[in-house]
Amino acid sequence: MDLSTVQSVAVLIGKIYGIYAVGAMTLAAAVAVRQEYKIWQPSSLPSLSIWGMIKVFWFNIVWFVLCLVGSILISAKWCLQLGRSDIEYEGNQWVEATVARICVTLFVGPVRVDGTEHLPPNDKNPAPVYVANHESQIDVGVVYYLGRRFKWIAKQSVLYLPGVGQIMWLSGHVLIQRQGRNKQSVSNLFEKSNAAVQSGVPMFFFPQGTRWIANRREFKDGAFKVALDNKSTLIPLSIGLPRNAWNCAYPVSLLWGRSTPEPITITVHPSIPVKGTESRDELKQRCWDQIYSVLVPPVSTSSATAGGNDSDKNK
Repeated sequence: MDLSTVQSVAVLIGKIYGIYAVGAMTLAAAVAVRQEYKIWQPSSLPSLSIWGMIKVFWFNIVWFVLCLVGSILISAKWCLQLGRSDIEYEGNQWVEATVARICVTLFVGPVRVDGTEHLPPNDKNPAPVYVANHESQIDVGVVYYLGRRFKWIAKQSVLYLPGVGQIMWLSGHVLIQRQGRNKQSVSNLFEKSNAAVQSGVPMFFFPQGTRWIANRREFKDGAFKVALDNKSTLIPLSIGLPRNAWNCAYPVSLLWGRSTPEPITITVHPSIPVKGTESRDELKQRCWDQIYSVLVPPVSTSSATAGGNDSDKNK
């Protein structure tokens, strides 16, 4: 095969991937808009406006594109250094943290972190387990303002998302197959999470599972099982979102001299030491009480309990 043929094949592959990337990013961003719309749909909340939908869409597009660029750059660096760079650290602390700050700054607004004195040192071993409430896609971006490294648990299907899939894989996040609640996948979840905290890398959980604002959903067991198995300190976090986070005129409002919007607040609560003898329900309740102690109660509080009867408590 001559050089011109190789070049032609490379160009063709590039075009095919480009078409796939644009299509996948657009579809994923549209799905994200739909998901956020449903979150803000209850009558007790301000519905997501057209402007808010536009911001959600471009928040995702910019996130995908920057993650793709970042994953290419750190992969090239890793190759040039013959595999001697810490690509997991660079993926999380260089690419993910930078992308998160850019997207939140461009489309959402300022973030204030309170209680930073409660953040554990980076070299704590076993590493801590962070737990926070989960109201919106915005949460995934603002937690990088903590300035701490951590690993997420995500669906394996995220690998198909251009940019995001590559950076999640390079950063060594825990990817699981959730379809059908595969027992082997759940086992791998805990195995990989335990390995992470034992190696000094914290795990980050949204213990309520899915994101929701209208009421407070019960906490599932996963984060607390990992903490108990490894005697890892629990770090409860409260993420407070202004109800106009998406709908406000920011950043366009800056053009006519308006002040920046109300900040998103992250409150870091005092850590909860785990000796391994506590019950999961006890730890869940303590985290629940701390997390929601500083947040405005939702109109509907029918699910305001740390536990519950949900049979799926492993995630």
